Amino acid sequence: MSLLNPVWTSLLYLVAAVFFILALRGLSSPRTARRGNLIGALGALIGVVTVFLSAQLDNVPWILGAIVVGSAVAAPVARGVKMTQMPQLVAAFNGVGGGAAALVALLELSHAGDPWVRLAIVFTLLIGAVSFAGSGVTFAKLQELMTTRPVVFRGLPVVMAAVLLAAVAAAVVVVFTGSLPLALLLLVLGLAAGILLVLPVGGADVPIVISLLNAFTGLAVAASGVVLGNVLLVVAGTLVGASGTILTRAMAAAMGRSVAGILFGAFRGGSTAGSTAVSERPVRSSSAEDVAVLLGYAQRVIIVPGYGLAVAQGQHTAAELALALESRGIEVDFAIHPVAGRMPGHMNVLLAEANVPYESLKEMGEINPEFKTADVALVVGANDVVNPAAKTSSGSPIYGMPILEVADARQVVFLKRSMRPGFAGIENDLLYEPQTSLLFGDAKDSLAQVLGAVKAL
Repeated sequence: MSLLNPVWTSLLYLVAAVFFILALRGLSSPRTARRGNLIGALGALIGVVTVFLSAQLDNVPWILGAIVVGSAVAAPVARGVKMTQMPQLVAAFNGVGGGAAALVALLELSHAGDPWVRLAIVFTLLIGAVSFAGSGVTFAKLQELMTTRPVVFRGLPVVMAAVLLAAVAAAVVVVFTGSLPLALLLLVLGLAAGILLVLPVGGADVPIVISLLNAFTGLAVAASGVVLGNVLLVVAGTLVGASGTILTRAMAAAMGRSVAGILFGAFRGGSTAGSTAVSERPVRSSSAEDVAVLLGYAQRVIIVPGYGLAVAQGQHTAAELALALESRGIEVDFAIHPVAGRMPGHMNVLLAEANVPYESLKEMGEINPEFKTADVALVVGANDVVNPAAKTSSGSPIYGMPILEVADARQVVFLKRSMRPGFAGIENDLLYEPQTSLLFGDAKDSLAQVLGAVKAL
């Protein structure tokens, strides 16, 4: 017997849906992101509790056991994950969501007599499987369990087209017959399509594909809501699908590329993965004391964080250095590129963890005109997002990508571990310019040495 009547069920679903919308609103700004995340979690809790109180559920002990086991695994993993591994965690969670939607659809096939419901089932099966397998490949690339460079082979477009045609044919038959063996075949074809979709993607394009697969998962969840007759799943999945699509387009625009170019650019040599060769041209290196003098006697400093800062876990030291400079009357800002790091907002989250004021985090469009007024641009672990090749070299794989205009600063200081190229695998000519100096070493250690030298001035 249900404890909630349909009116209260619908009302609680509406409340949960409103919470999801407010959560997306909160996640649109670093200042409100934490609150938005909590609101979204509360909405999900309301939705789950409502299902328990309103539906006639079988095997409740098994359901509760699965929730306990899942929570016992997920909570420690989420709390213990390193900031550098956050994109991998997002990819893994996204893949699990798509896979779960696909499995639910497969189990519901035997109960579906309406062809329209079976249409929603095959859609969920295919898109959920693509998201699951594709997310697994992105996880492996980001975790460096496999090469981050594009993986292509002769005839890949033909194989991909054949898989998609076979999937469409299987889907049509399942819609009209409800065949379980063909549904299983469709699931396998979806997994193959997900792998083939992501394999050719390399370099800095991987985070964008994660966002696209997130949109796929949202669509799969929305379709599973149709299968189960659950309005909240339809609303939540649609919101995720829409927001993921918008974010994917925004990130692609920030890269100066189309989504199609990102997915299929490797077929014509347009991937963002380039050569990993290291130039033998000379560079001007500096000591921590030299960098401290530049910073300590500047009037305006702009710090450009990148993935190397996250790897070194140097965000707290960077924040302390900014405070030390500000105590000397120096204006300090952090320049945030939309695709710096390995996922959208990576640098915002990293610096928020170190309690850097939100007012000091300036997006690319706002900060770029201000580089001309900066005495020093301090680049910490970033490379591709400041590479002038995006503007000057038409043959570069990142040509056309909007960049942070650090070359406009009077002095540029790079904190780098080595001369190896960035994630896109291409050389940065800015490293060899006369106004550029390099401080080699672990970003956190280098920042600590510079901080100590600044305090000693």
